[in-house]
Amino acid sequence: MNIIIILLLQVFAFTVRPVAPAPAAQPVAIQKDYCRIYGSVYLERDPKYKNTAAYTVYIEKEDAFANMIVYRESNKLFADATAVWYITPKKAFADHVLYVTENRNLAQFSVYFTDARAFAECRQ
Repeated sequence: MNIIIILLLQVFAFTVRPVAPAPAAQPVAIQKDYCRIYGSVYLERDPKYKNTAAYTVYIEKEDAFANMIVYRESNKLFADATAVWYITPKKAFADHVLYVTENRNLAQFSVYFTDARAFAECRQ
């Protein structure tokens, strides 16, 4: 009788394998790519609506310190390249909503508005 039980346990041991535990969840750092922002942009300045914005931005006074040099397009149809924005007056018409902060340390990136479209670029 003991031999039969031992044989059954051995057969059962080969057919049923323990399931390996799932690997531990690794924190994923989500890197937002602000260089893909183009088109119509709404600049939110009210702190009440800060959480509705995709990015927090600081507007630089010098182009040397800016992460992105932006050309302000006057027509929405021509804002079709990186760092070319049409600033829309209504949030509902915007492709991207950005919160403008006065504190540079709180911003995710900084922008400088240029007058020449050829200078529009994103610096990472």
